[in-house]
Amino acid sequence: MHAAITARVLGLLLIVFSLTMLPPVAVAVWYAETTARMFLLAFSITLLVGLCFWLPMRRSTGELRTRDGFVVTVFFWLVLSTFGTLPFMLSDALHLSFIDALFESISGLTTTGATVISGLDNLPKSILYYRQQLQWLGGIGIVVIAVAILPMLGVGGMQIYRAETPGPMKDTKITPRIRETANVLFRIYVFLTAACALAYWWAGMSLFDAIAHSFSTVAIGGFSTHDASIGFFNSGAIMGICTFFMVVSGINFALHYAVWHDRDLSFYWKDPEARMYLRILGIGAVITCLYLYYSGTYDWQTSLGQGTFQLVSIMTTTGFATADFHNWPTFLPFFLLFLSFFGACAGSTGGGIKIGRMLILWQQGLREIYQLVHPNAVLPIKINKRKVPDRVADAIWAFFGVYLAVFYLMVLLLLASGLDYVTAWSATAAALNNLGPGLGAVAENYAQLNTFAKWVLCWGMLLGRLEIFTLLVLFSPTFWRR
Repeated sequence: MHAAITARVLGLLLIVFSLTMLPPVAVAVWYAETTARMFLLAFSITLLVGLCFWLPMRRSTGELRTRDGFVVTVFFWLVLSTFGTLPFMLSDALHLSFIDALFESISGLTTTGATVISGLDNLPKSILYYRQQLQWLGGIGIVVIAVAILPMLGVGGMQIYRAETPGPMKDTKITPRIRETANVLFRIYVFLTAACALAYWWAGMSLFDAIAHSFSTVAIGGFSTHDASIGFFNSGAIMGICTFFMVVSGINFALHYAVWHDRDLSFYWKDPEARMYLRILGIGAVITCLYLYYSGTYDWQTSLGQGTFQLVSIMTTTGFATADFHNWPTFLPFFLLFLSFFGACAGSTGGGIKIGRMLILWQQGLREIYQLVHPNAVLPIKINKRKVPDRVADAIWAFFGVYLAVFYLMVLLLLASGLDYVTAWSATAAALNNLGPGLGAVAENYAQLNTFAKWVLCWGMLLGRLEIFTLLVLFSPTFWRR
């Protein structure tokens, strides 16, 4: 492993991340808040540490190898999440302990949306903006790493797209160079964010709320500037806009590029993963709305609006709320959390196992059933009439098995810490799927959890965001051998 080059990259990451603490200073000045000094102090500390990493290694040359890529990818979230705690810990309005600040920072950067903070409506706008910005930065980091970097390391949902993706996307990268890839993705991401903010503003949000919520919508994060989340606005138009952009942001960003590049919207429906994603959303919404109506929870119009919004929010792992879905008839809260395991598409800002993997698992299951009847049949798994390599299919089964093992290990650890089963199960699902809201004691927020449980969930959020293997590989002795 090239320690010098890795240190230089991490130093640059910290230097760039320190600059993101300056916009909250401008917000504080604009709203005449006393938090500007706090953010300047956090900026100075982060910049200084970044320079300490970068300056001694600035002349180091060489290419990052696969092992270096794993380290940089993991430390992208570990290091930035740690320094992201500074504004939370320095704030006089929050009084957060280190673990609470770390939990909030990791939740923001991994776009999970779980929170330990309440009373959002009364907090300084600079702190509210900072929380939203964390999710936006985490979202673009997820997209770039998922589409441009993880495939090079041999992990991540985008491995499927070696043979699957339509249009110009015939390799694991959008363009031959990662820098060009990141540039294209960033432009798409910024365009969606700007369009979402303008739509929210047009629908009646204040400019501040429109920008803040566009950050967490496109990032599929779920943080809000109000305790009541999207329900605060009590607007059908805002719910509709939010639903649309959650669905769009849950689609593979490489597919957005393909549509933009070829000016052909049919790519969305031709892509098998996007097609399965939209079908599951549609079927799930129908089931949710009908159950709400026939259980007498709401009238038909309210059932249609609330059911569709909450289904999309939970399945895409955004986590926005317009109603207390945990109080709905028992079937629905667990049904919604179950769909969060499917999550969004590979190469999107969403969490979960990913629709692409579920598609391959579904086809493998059908193949095994068919081969019980016809044991000598040769039945390759195909996506878009192209064979999925056995290596990819085997990796997906391994991922699924390890995902379930990690999930129930976390549940057991949370149960051992004293939580009840519903709280432990839903909190684990919310963390590992990067969802946010849960059931039981974490239906409102995570502030009441014990310190041990918060540590477990912090690691769960990181494992879910890093596709599990990317983090676990660092604990393998083989990784550190020459």
